Amino acid sequence: MTGPRPALLPNADDLLVLLAVARSGRFVTAADSLGLNHTTVSRRIAALEKALDGRVLSRTVGGWELTELGARAVNAAENVEAAVSLLGGPPGQATQLSGVVRLSATDGFSAYIATPAVAALQRRHPGLRVEIVTVTRRALQHRSGLDIEVVVGEPQVHRADAILLGHYVLGMYASRDYLAEKGTPASVAELTEHPLVYFVDSMLLVDDLDAPRRQVPSMRPSLSSTNVFVHVEATRAGAGIGFLPCFMADQHPDLVRLLPDKFKEELPYWMVLRPESLHQPAVAAVVDALRARTSAFTEALQGRGRAG
Repeated sequence: MTGPRPALLPNADDLLVLLAVARSGRFVTAADSLGLNHTTVSRRIAALEKALDGRVLSRTVGGWELTELGARAVNAAENVEAAVSLLGGPPGQATQLSGVVRLSATDGFSAYIATPAVAALQRRHPGLRVEIVTVTRRALQHRSGLDIEVVVGEPQVHRADAILLGHYVLGMYASRDYLAEKGTPASVAELTEHPLVYFVDSMLLVDDLDAPRRQVPSMRPSLSSTNVFVHVEATRAGAGIGFLPCFMADQHPDLVRLLPDKFKEELPYWMVLRPESLHQPAVAAVVDALRARTSAFTEALQGRGRAG
């Protein structure tokens, strides 16, 4: 009489492949990070599922998500990764971060907060690569291929961690040359007689950024763009009155803020990431750098506002 078939022990390499897929949500991206091909990753996942006698991944609209069994397997994979990392250098030597971290954020955040934070981190960890995709949208429900998202407004997401980073302020601005030619509006009624430089209304995906439509719906659009740097430069060029992030507009002495008591929209930056991503040292380091930079940046803006 034969007994039950003994359970197979999962291969450590297969566990690490699952870990890469869990972090990226895609076989192709995981394959690139591991120096493998898509077929090999698929074969490794199949071998792992056979050893564990169950599914470790489920297909979603945006990529692959962990099953309950897969989440337990990823915990084991992280222990394997941690054990291997101990062999990476002499005892007492600080661990060097490496790999690719993929971040999506708005244009202004990417330029003024993310880029300086990442550059400072890379000076300590030259092997770390960060890819930044600039986009203004709501948080995705499936962050396939992304490690970190930074969005404007509180996100409504599931299977993700959302972290409040800080706040920034938008105001109405015009160039000095524009005001010299067209006159300086002294009231909301006079302001509405001027054209607005802002986002393309039909393509605006973030409700929190719809302040001009709520506050001055009668302002006619002038030059519209999906890129906030275009808003700034169009305002400087005299295309109209721009509703601009103060931390960007205040960099330019040729711009004048209008009616600051009437138009002061404060909006939050939120960071969204997969729960398992924080267990990846490179991602955790970028998250910490972004939080520190945002905090310092916000404090500097508040100090500037008090001084003004």
